[in-house]
Amino acid sequence: MTTNLPFPQGAARRRSPVSSVPFFRPDIGEKEINEVVNTLRSGWLTTGPQVKEFETRFAEAVNARYAVSVNSCTAALHLAVDAMGLKAGQSVLVPTMTFAATAEILLYQNALPILVDCDPVTGNMDLFDAEAKIVAARMGTLPCLEGKAVDVVGIIPVHVGGYMMDVDKIRDFAGIHHLWVIEDAAHAFPAAWRKEGSFTWEYCGENTASVTCFSFYANKTITTGEGGMAVTNNKELADRIRLMSLHGLSHQAWGRFSGGAWDYKIVQAGYKYNLTDIAAAIGRHQVDRAEEMRQSRQSIAQHYFSALEDLDEISLPAKSENRLHSWHLFPIRLDLKALDVDRNEFLEKLKSEGVGCSVHWRPLHMHPLYIERFGWTEADLPAATELWNQVISLPIFSAMSAEEVAHVVQVVRRLVTAHSSIKIAMVA
Repeated sequence: MTTNLPFPQGAARRRSPVSSVPFFRPDIGEKEINEVVNTLRSGWLTTGPQVKEFETRFAEAVNARYAVSVNSCTAALHLAVDAMGLKAGQSVLVPTMTFAATAEILLYQNALPILVDCDPVTGNMDLFDAEAKIVAARMGTLPCLEGKAVDVVGIIPVHVGGYMMDVDKIRDFAGIHHLWVIEDAAHAFPAAWRKEGSFTWEYCGENTASVTCFSFYANKTITTGEGGMAVTNNKELADRIRLMSLHGLSHQAWGRFSGGAWDYKIVQAGYKYNLTDIAAAIGRHQVDRAEEMRQSRQSIAQHYFSALEDLDEISLPAKSENRLHSWHLFPIRLDLKALDVDRNEFLEKLKSEGVGCSVHWRPLHMHPLYIERFGWTEADLPAATELWNQVISLPIFSAMSAEEVAHVVQVVRRLVTAHSSIKIAMVA
C-alpha cells in the first residue's frame, strides 16, 4: 500500500511506520502559539481586541456580514433560537442523528424538539420524514405529544461530517411550512454547496440560514480549544446575539475597560457565553489556514476512498462534485450481513490494533432523556436506528501523516478480510 499522499504543504509527516493513530490531533502552528503568548503578555485575556479580529476574519471567510464569537457552538445555537424568539411550548424540527446540543438548547427555552429521521447514505436530515413529522405535530398525533397539537416554528438542519444538505430544498421546505432556519454547522467549516449544473459555490454561513452556528472544538477543522461562532446577515439578530452573550449588558465588557464609558446597564437577562482573547488568538490564525487544512483532510479522504472502495463489506461516506466537503468526519458503514462481527466488536478490534475511532452518533431517540421524557422509540426513526448499528468514524485530521493513514487502511482491510462472511461462504 503506497504512503505517498498528496498532502498540501504544511501537513505533519513522520518518517517511520506507526503502531497507533489517535482519533484526532489538533493542528496548531507557531503563529497561533506566538499569538497566545503575546496575548498573555498584553494583560488582556478576556473578550477584547483579539475577539474582534477573529470575528472580522471569520465573517470574511464565510462571506457573512456579522459574526459573533462565543464559548461553544452550543452557546451559539442557544443564542440563535433566543434571537429568533423561540417561546415555551413551541416546537422545532431537529435531526435525531446529531449531538446533544442541537436539541437540548430547545429544552433550555422550554420548547419541544421534534425528532426527524435521517437519510441512510449521508446521515443528514430526511426532509420527507420532516414533512410527515410536522404534519403529525400540528395534528397532535405524535406519541410524544400525548394528543396535543403543537406550534412548529423552526428547523435546525445539521450538515453531518461537513457534507452540506441541499440548501435550496431546506429553504423551500421552510417557506412552505413558515419556519425559520438555524443551521447547526458544527462540522461544516469550511464547506459549501452548489446547485446541479452551477459553477457558483455558496459557503455555509454565507446566506444559508437566518443564523449559522459553528464549532471550534479541538477536533474541528479549525480550533480555539473550546469556542463557537454565530454568523448572520441580519443586524438585529447579530445585535441580539451579542447582547445576550454577555449578561444582557448594554456595553461589551471589554469596552468599559479600554477607554469606553465606565457605566453599564442590564437590559436583558442574558448569559455568560463570551469567548476569551486567549482562545481568539488561536482562532484568528486558524481561520487563515482553514482551506489549507481542509485540503489536507480531503487528501486523506481521497486516499481512504482509493484504498478501501473495493471492500464490499463496508460503504464509504457520501461525496459529490456539488459539495465542498469539510471532511470533519470519515464514517464507514458496515454491512453486518457480510461480516461475522457486529459494529461494537469491529470498533473494539480497531482500537486494539491502534486505530482511534468513534461513532457519530447514538441518535437522540435512543438516549434515556428522549425515551423516558418524550416516549420516542426506535420504530419512530428506523433509518437512524439502523445506521447507528453500522457506522464507525475513522481518524481524519489535517496533521495526520501518510504513515498514520497507511496504518488505518491496513488495519481496516485486515479486519474486514478476517471477518468477511462473504469470503467464508465463497471458500465453503
